[in-house]
Amino acid sequence: MTEAPVGVENPARDEGPARDEGPEPVFSPLNAVHLAAGASFTDFAGWQMPVRYTSDLAEHRAVRTAAGIFDLSHMAEISVAGPDAAAFLDFALAGLLSATAVGQAKYSLLLDHDGGIIDDVVAYRTGETEFLVVANAGNHAVAVGALLKRAAGFDVLVSDVSDQLALIAVQGPAAREIVKATAGIEFDADTVDDHPLDSLKYYWCRPARYANKPLLVARTGYTGEDGFELYVDVASAEALWNAVVEAGVPLGLVPAGLAARDTLRLEAGMPLYGHELGRATRPAQAGLGRVVNFAKEDFVGRAALEAISESADQGAGEMDPARVLVGLRGAGKRAARADYELFETTESTTPIGVITSGVLSPTLGFPVAMAYLDPQFSAQGTELSVDVRGTRLPLTVTALPFYRRKRD
Repeated sequence: MTEAPVGVENPARDEGPARDEGPEPVFSPLNAVHLAAGASFTDFAGWQMPVRYTSDLAEHRAVRTAAGIFDLSHMAEISVAGPDAAAFLDFALAGLLSATAVGQAKYSLLLDHDGGIIDDVVAYRTGETEFLVVANAGNHAVAVGALLKRAAGFDVLVSDVSDQLALIAVQGPAAREIVKATAGIEFDADTVDDHPLDSLKYYWCRPARYANKPLLVARTGYTGEDGFELYVDVASAEALWNAVVEAGVPLGLVPAGLAARDTLRLEAGMPLYGHELGRATRPAQAGLGRVVNFAKEDFVGRAALEAISESADQGAGEMDPARVLVGLRGAGKRAARADYELFETTESTTPIGVITSGVLSPTLGFPVAMAYLDPQFSAQGTELSVDVRGTRLPLTVTALPFYRRKRD
């Protein structure tokens, strides 16, 4: 899922209102834990969330080499249950949720009627007629509202359960061993595996219990590493966090904030709502055309996307002029940041694209960025120029992701 963390130097554009202009901030059920750990906080969508505990670089590297634990309790969780749950989500989302098996997760898009992206979500099928849809914190209200409105005519109950659940993510090469070693997590006894997590596939989940409360253990994440996301009731969140930390510290686990999460996801080429995704973005532009399933009879946004496709086909072979998302690689140590403009050459004055996210990659050691670019310049290997505060620097179009972990 592509939740919306706060960038190191590029605060997400869909942040909530400033604290002195809006309602009182919301605190995570893990806030006391973060205070005790010395976290620095940032306002995100009205929530006070840890942006770092020690240093962004140390937390980033810990996730790549061992593991990090993140508090993602600001995310929105929406329960969808009822005889028509699968059919409803087939209509409400871009993907074919009815094809998922119980225990399977699916990345999907919540589109508007114009084909723009309201939000990107992960939907977990937790039963034959039950799903848990997880949306970005910054789009909490609009995602819940859209799903409620689309439920008309379906035998389904859509419930915002965000206040009931905390979300803890454990990400990194050591994540599985850490979760396995966490005291108090209990799975059903009917498994034939040595341990249930050994056979849990990527983008699958399974029910468990912690402190005699339901726990959903999902092998999903947003860092480019293997890892798990633990959905637990808010009353048990602090105890579970501490149990994971106790099990994980000997294996290199550190608490990690939203700043490290942003650089991790960028290295992994994962789009971020408010940067790479938004209402003005069509799925294909963002490289997410595969997420849209046109084999379905109907879904919100289908007519608009089909109309765009037909217009492109009638363009006498001309390329769709809409800008497309690309990866960019630089040299040296200066990174391009969001909103910096791209040019064909160092002498050009007409922008051909704009950076959406950029950072000096902590893992790779060179600048990386994502950008929307005029399609005629989007071929891999194309040399471009970016304006970095009045200085033109070279960038090369390259494939995404920038970083890919070794899979077991």
